[in-house]
Amino acid sequence: MIPIYDREEKRARTWGMLCHLAALAGCFLPWLAHLGGPLIIWLIMRNENTFIDEQGKESLNFQISMALYSVLGGLLLAVSIVGLLALPFFLWTLYVVNVLAVIVASIQTSGGKSFRYPLILRFLK
Repeated sequence: MIPIYDREEKRARTWGMLCHLAALAGCFLPWLAHLGGPLIIWLIMRNENTFIDEQGKESLNFQISMALYSVLGGLLLAVSIVGLLALPFFLWTLYVVNVLAVIVASIQTSGGKSFRYPLILRFLK
């Protein structure tokens, strides 16, 4: 029989991982699910465990930052001819970075380690 504290820790790690993985729903519903997935999981599960709360905030901060980077970067690039040519490359690069960072974060949190995304704006503390 698995001790209760081990089950609770495993459950917290799983939900922490799902906070990050839920952002991959944005691959299917851009501009909606990459924020909505982590937000829903975090709102429902944040009071269950501090690890879930911490990783949910981290995932949301990352997704909000990525959305801001793509909008602001897109606007800045759209004001010039060269920028218009670079815009698809810029947005594709942000997309790939987003997916890879979410996968790394999910792997780390499934192992019970707190993950902190680099170069993000921390809106939720």
